[in-house]
Amino acid sequence: PICDIEVPERLSSSYEQLKRYHLVERCVRVPAREGSEEEILLVHSSEHLEVAKSTQTMNEEELKSVSGNYDAFFFHPSTYRCAKLAVGASLQLVDSVMSGKVCNGMALVRPPGHHSQRNAANGFCLFNNVAIAAKYAKIKYGLQRILIVDWDVHHGQGTQYIFEEDPSVLYFSWHRYEHQQFWPSLKESDYDAVGLGSGKGSNINLPWNKVGMGNSDYLAAFFHVLLPMAFEFDPELVLVSSGYDSGIGDPEGQMNATPDVFAHLTHFLMQLANGRLCVILEGGYHLKSLAESVCMTVKTLLGDPVPQITGEMAPCLSAIESIQNVRAAHKPYWKCLMYEGNCTKLHMLEKANTNSSTEDEPKITNKDETVKVDRFLELHMKNILFPVPPIRTAATIESKASAHLLPLSVHVVKEMDMNEVKDLVSAFYADLVKENETLLSLGSMLVVLDKILTKQACNGIAESPRASLSAAVALRHSVRVGFQRVLCIFVGDMEMIPNTEDGFALFLFLVFALNCFSLLLKAAEGNDFFSAVFGFILPVAYSYQANLTIIAVGPNRSLGINGISLLVGLLRGLAESRILAVIENTDINLMQTIAKALVGDSTPDFGVYAPPSQEKVHAIKILRDQFQQDWKILQCLGKSSL
Repeated sequence: PICDIEVPERLSSSYEQLKRYHLVERCVRVPAREGSEEEILLVHSSEHLEVAKSTQTMNEEELKSVSGNYDAFFFHPSTYRCAKLAVGASLQLVDSVMSGKVCNGMALVRPPGHHSQRNAANGFCLFNNVAIAAKYAKIKYGLQRILIVDWDVHHGQGTQYIFEEDPSVLYFSWHRYEHQQFWPSLKESDYDAVGLGSGKGSNINLPWNKVGMGNSDYLAAFFHVLLPMAFEFDPELVLVSSGYDSGIGDPEGQMNATPDVFAHLTHFLMQLANGRLCVILEGGYHLKSLAESVCMTVKTLLGDPVPQITGEMAPCLSAIESIQNVRAAHKPYWKCLMYEGNCTKLHMLEKANTNSSTEDEPKITNKDETVKVDRFLELHMKNILFPVPPIRTAATIESKASAHLLPLSVHVVKEMDMNEVKDLVSAFYADLVKENETLLSLGSMLVVLDKILTKQACNGIAESPRASLSAAVALRHSVRVGFQRVLCIFVGDMEMIPNTEDGFALFLFLVFALNCFSLLLKAAEGNDFFSAVFGFILPVAYSYQANLTIIAVGPNRSLGINGISLLVGLLRGLAESRILAVIENTDINLMQTIAKALVGDSTPDFGVYAPPSQEKVHAIKILRDQFQQDWKILQCLGKSSL
């Protein structure tokens, strides 16, 4: 009976939903092949391989007998061939990505693999597809740093055992644990299993000790644990053990994360390894939840704007406890954690409010509620899906000779008529605009902004002699046409222009943005940038849930071009990718780099990781303390002892 959930429909229903969303036709089809014995032996023992081969000719009683030697694994005469196809398909994907044939991709395979160990099948897994893919990529392509992200709801203990002494593979797993009460019920699945020998620090376990984890818990885990360590690790390839039993409705996971959160998780990982990302299916046993989550992952891999995450960003107490404990356990091994406060194991008192899911999400207790979850997902997907604007990125370029240097997918738009600009400015922005010489650049900016606001373009970029002025006009114009939540981020040294006519709540947030975000990014040199972005800016930005993001880039900035590009790439996860970037007194290299980030090209390498400065880490801690009550996702890092 335990096998009732691991069915062929897991693949067919996912594939059919991909076709219904017209996603299959947009992908490159990579033919599957069987993995060779030599490839399987990269990870598994010859004894394990021989047992698997022998099952092809066994009768039912013999199959039951050999299956009894393993924990939660059940052989069928076709299992060996299916498992070889799963291995081969995963390696075909790695080859396609590493050769540059595709940017990224997903392998829809069965059986899954992350529980499988060197000499044993386990938990529906015969061969460890992702582990074999990592070993294969290291050998064939000479890779020295591979990141494996396992977001399946079960701990991938097989992958952990294979790489726990290997510092060249960083393995991250979150999993339902419940203080060792949930399968596979291993002590080494807890947060203090950090790796062995030279691999210490390269095994990151984030145990979920309660069911019901939701979107904010998952995002907090990425912001405060995975992403800081992943960017320090600087992988050359990212592999995802992509189990969707961590999604809503799954009878195994009993979690409440909705399919759209997987779009955001995928989007973050696309900013690593020059975009080389291979997503390989593991678990997922609620067919509707699985299929929708697969589709959200593939849409993101294709570069579509990700939907807005809604609901309060307030991780539950149990999630906060786990996040703090993981950071404490890994402090000795990671530069990004070196200036953390006193890191000791945290035990939190349980309180009534320990479930972070939003009120409109159904609470899943058993698989009899499948119909209820199906109805919820039907409505939820209708609410979050939206037509992709026909223009990916709109731009106005003062120098026509420079337009051809932008990415081909950037759409250069005509400037607004000068008389129209004068009428608009005099009617609504006369208190901001005092000089006629700024009218031309404002006209260029406004025509790009209107493309974004009317959903003709996802995002856009414009030049301006005064970026802060253009940002102030863009803010007021956006509010005037109905965009009530606008996030403003300033990079560099700019005059801050007050905006007092745009509504009380917005004005408060604008002041907050000017004083905090600008302060952080103006002073963010080198890897202080990561502390600012993951420790403060992204958590607060996701909590604010803006309708539009405005980024103004001015002169005298200590943040380099690659840092600005990465910031833009990360912020594309907000506001359905609606971003207006305004660039002041710049060269074409900066315009090119930001334009590439806006269209979704892989972000350039940030360079060798250096530790953040103690001074800046403490400054960010003070800011977090100041705003923890307003933005609860900041509570994951605790109160500063300063």
